[in-house]
Amino acid sequence: MINYLKNEEKIILSLRALYSKYGYLPYKMNKFEEYDLYAKNKEFLIGEGVITFTDTHGKLLALKPDVTLSIIKNAAESKGVKNKVYYSENVYRISGKTREYKEIMQTGLECVGDLDLYDTYEVITLAKKSLETVSSDYVLEISHMGILSSLIDSVSTNEEFRQEVLDSIKKKSKHEIKAVSQKYGIEKKKTDLLCEFISIYGEPTSVLSRLDKMDVNEEFKLATNELKELVALLDGSVSIDFSIVNDMNYYNGIVFNGFLSGVSECVLFGGSYDKLLSKMGRRSNGIGFAIYTDLLEGINEAQSKFDVDTLLLYSENTKIEALTKEIERLNNMGKSVSAQKSIPEKLRYKEIVEI
Repeated sequence: MINYLKNEEKIILSLRALYSKYGYLPYKMNKFEEYDLYAKNKEFLIGEGVITFTDTHGKLLALKPDVTLSIIKNAAESKGVKNKVYYSENVYRISGKTREYKEIMQTGLECVGDLDLYDTYEVITLAKKSLETVSSDYVLEISHMGILSSLIDSVSTNEEFRQEVLDSIKKKSKHEIKAVSQKYGIEKKKTDLLCEFISIYGEPTSVLSRLDKMDVNEEFKLATNELKELVALLDGSVSIDFSIVNDMNYYNGIVFNGFLSGVSECVLFGGSYDKLLSKMGRRSNGIGFAIYTDLLEGINEAQSKFDVDTLLLYSENTKIEALTKEIERLNNMGKSVSAQKSIPEKLRYKEIVEI
């Protein structure tokens, strides 16, 4: 039966099987939640705005723009215990570019609870395996928010400066960093340190060696050592890029992005969000990722080249018994069949069989 599924549907099934092997359980949520859950954590959400409506009892609800917040809300807290779940859900957002409503398919997982280094390693390993499930031609980039935040704190604690310099770091723009530093009166030595930092990316051994030579502060060293431990476990099979920047009010520790050849956008996004949990009054740790499965539709050209294997043409005079027998014969050969009385204009098929 799997041969009859669309390429992205096959990928989702493969991902579910992968996550189940590591003890992750399926998580299902309603299409909507109380708006208050999202209103309190708007900065955590990707995209602009939340689509809301009022139910029959006058309560303000929202079409879910995110799955992580719901998982956190429902996760039990117990010493030594981890809540490990995976999901395939549609999320609903307002496009920042077009201002139109968007329905986006996500598959991902979350690990919430009493976490340690192994859990971070496991989640990133599953992120790598997820990309490999789709294509062998992929890149997984990781960063550490602790390294970034401690560096910026050593330069200035001015919140406006922090936000503007973060935008410059995202772009890897030395010109913008110098302009922002001049605007806020940052001394040249610290400006040069920021400019040096954004030039550090790529192969882990080289990156970590350069970080060791940077004299910033104790928090910077601790975060660098944590990144070293993780990279050693991953056997160097990732790329390090500190331009991966998430909201520092929510994210801490490791963050990561995944890319696939042939797709211009980031298809996998994840990280540690202990600060979000703390903001929600939880004592737990959390890390997870989401894959935008709607971006995977055109990944495998061979799989998506045809809508069906066989276009079966029949006439008004064709007996139903003969038609069903021929469809069954083709199905038994492993072929998908579309029975039609004429050729649909946009249907892509490998062969035509007339009966």
